[in-house]
Amino acid sequence: MEGDSATLNTDLTEIREDDILWKFGVKNSLIAQINRNNQTILTYDDGADDRFRDRLKVDHQTGSLTITDITTEHAGLYTLDIIGVKSKTFSVSVYAHLPVPVTRRDCTSSSSSQQNCSLLCSVVNVGHVTLSWYKGNSLLSSISVSDLSISLSLPLEVEYQEKNSYSCVINNPITNQTTHLDISKLCHTCSGFGSLIFRICIAGSLLIVAAVGMFCWKRRKTNQKVQTRTEEITYIDPIFHKRNAQKSHVKKGDHVDYAPVVMRK
Repeated sequence: MEGDSATLNTDLTEIREDDILWKFGVKNSLIAQINRNNQTILTYDDGADDRFRDRLKVDHQTGSLTITDITTEHAGLYTLDIIGVKSKTFSVSVYAHLPVPVTRRDCTSSSSSQQNCSLLCSVVNVGHVTLSWYKGNSLLSSISVSDLSISLSLPLEVEYQEKNSYSCVINNPITNQTTHLDISKLCHTCSGFGSLIFRICIAGSLLIVAAVGMFCWKRRKTNQKVQTRTEEITYIDPIFHKRNAQKSHVKKGDHVDYAPVVMRK
């Protein structure tokens, strides 16, 4: 587990005249050495990409190697060489601490029935894990990944009135984390979302009604203006009066008719 210490044993009770080498990875990078003749113990912290800095300890009596504050970067193959005696390979796996699964109602998913509730169990930044849904002790569904730092989600559909116990579990080969469900609470977490949609629909309807009302009001106003203009039309009826013509300006036999104008509305 990340943060723990891992010890690789030589199976020796005492180092006599043996020289011991510890190597890491497919390139066999030298990370520690014991020379009995010189009575020296050396660790190469800068070996293998500097990942072992301040993390290696070698037992001066047995030659066993301890890696402190181990991380996933330290996973891999370790080779023990006891010069002239034997060679041994260790395969080290390191697992990160598991997060607690987060469960919620999936408000974006449509259930197959109005009596059902869609749930989602999620974890982030995990690797080499399995995420599962359980009904009691029975496995319902699961998904596994071997990649590092990946996010996982697993859906589940249950009935609103379901009385059985459900749980979401994340596990690796050495540990697990479990979240138990309270369906009566979890399946009503979208009520606020539904209320918001309802309010949006009502607001939209009111806007449409207001727009129609405004259109009708403007249309009525326009008709009133047209009618007012029609009523303001003035009609003029000419009335003809015959007068005697002045001799100095009008030829004999001619006459001029004057028509007074009468305004009517």
